Amino acid sequence: MKISNDKVVTLTYTLRSNDENGEIIQQVNSDRPFVHLFGNGTLLPAFEKNLSGLEAGEKFGFPLTPDEGYGVTSEEAIIDLEKSIFEVDGKFDDDLVTLGAVLTMQDQHGNPLEGLVLEIGEDTVKMDFNHPLAGKHLHFSGEVLDVREASAEETEHGHVHGPHGHHH
Repeated sequence: MKISNDKVVTLTYTLRSNDENGEIIQQVNSDRPFVHLFGNGTLLPAFEKNLSGLEAGEKFGFPLTPDEGYGVTSEEAIIDLEKSIFEVDGKFDDDLVTLGAVLTMQDQHGNPLEGLVLEIGEDTVKMDFNHPLAGKHLHFSGEVLDVREASAEETEHGHVHGPHGHHH
């Protein structure tokens, strides 16, 4: 059975920076494989395009440019925040806010955003809200372990159920 929309795909992969010899960013092994309902819009489109049509047992390897991956680094995503935002009981929280720390903040709509602390100034904290993989060339390689039809319930809910799936 080939990978296409509304199939449940189980796969292992290694994500590296730059190319197949690059530094390993993330590795997913067969003891805890990646299980995904294909074609529901939650994966990178270029990732899905490269997997489409593969069958169980087939290996894959492909690069993604920053445009196909997590976008280019945006200057607008690097911002200075007032130090007062980080005060606890009127005192700047320097246990939490340290150089290189990744903090979960909220955007104006209340959505969580991960930000990296770049520098701590007199009155402001400079944070980078770019995706950690923005601007990077990526390389995925791995193997398709299983492809099956999604159940009606999985298709309706938009995610996988069962042992490796999404639990409620």
